[in-house]
Amino acid sequence: MPFATVTGRQIEYRMIPGDRARPTLVFLHEGLGSATLWRDFPDKVAARLGARALVYSRFGYGQSDGLVGERTARFMHEEALDVLPALLDQLQIARPLLVGHSDGASIALIHAAASARPVAGLVLMAPHVFVEPETVESIARIRETYRTTDLRDRLAKYHARVDDAFLGWADTWLRPEFLSWSIEELAADVTRPMLLIQGRDDEYGTLEQLDRIAARAQAPVSRLVLEQCGHSPQRDQEAAVLGAIVDFCAVPVALSARSAPRREYAFTLFGTGQCCTAKNLP
Repeated sequence: MPFATVTGRQIEYRMIPGDRARPTLVFLHEGLGSATLWRDFPDKVAARLGARALVYSRFGYGQSDGLVGERTARFMHEEALDVLPALLDQLQIARPLLVGHSDGASIALIHAAASARPVAGLVLMAPHVFVEPETVESIARIRETYRTTDLRDRLAKYHARVDDAFLGWADTWLRPEFLSWSIEELAADVTRPMLLIQGRDDEYGTLEQLDRIAARAQAPVSRLVLEQCGHSPQRDQEAAVLGAIVDFCAVPVALSARSAPRREYAFTLFGTGQCCTAKNLP
């Protein structure tokens, strides 16, 4: 993969070709992810939409340069407001459609709400907007697994600086001061449509994450809740997620979200690979 230089350090990325007239998809990976660990999901989304796509590894992940210090509780804000804008400028990407997973979804929301830069829309898969006990407990368990099993060696196949990737993520989330972390109030400042996706069996968060975003949102919100699905909807229920993203992107979004009527839809997958008919929620 090629590298971009941001703040004097290198970030690995790849560009998937597509129609430049369409918003470029920007994929933001989860707390243990990387450009490679998205596998071919971005390619499939880009192909279905005929759009370009950017996939990259944040500092500390994949083959990107490592961390320069201990992460703070604002590490997602720093990514969303400092690193991501610099990368988009370097690659000449304006008004992207952000597709984020887990921490990447939180970064997408922060960027859309607080960067003062235009986006076309947001696809947020398993987003975190506040810290739940389930999240902390699951991270504590996997940290013990990292310490006592071959998980470190397995992750090292994908991350050049595996301790930066794993411990930089897990230890930050497990700090006592991180328990009060919250970005739910930023949902009210997002002005473009959002698609919220989560598995009902997500071990790292509950549907309260989606509820809190929807409760504050002023922009149009669509929701996909998936049965038989854990923390990675794009892997556990790929066909349903692909279909939902394509349908979401087919809705005209040229009208300012603040002047558009607020709509919320619920979709549920019942193990069939298909979404049920959308319905207005009360």
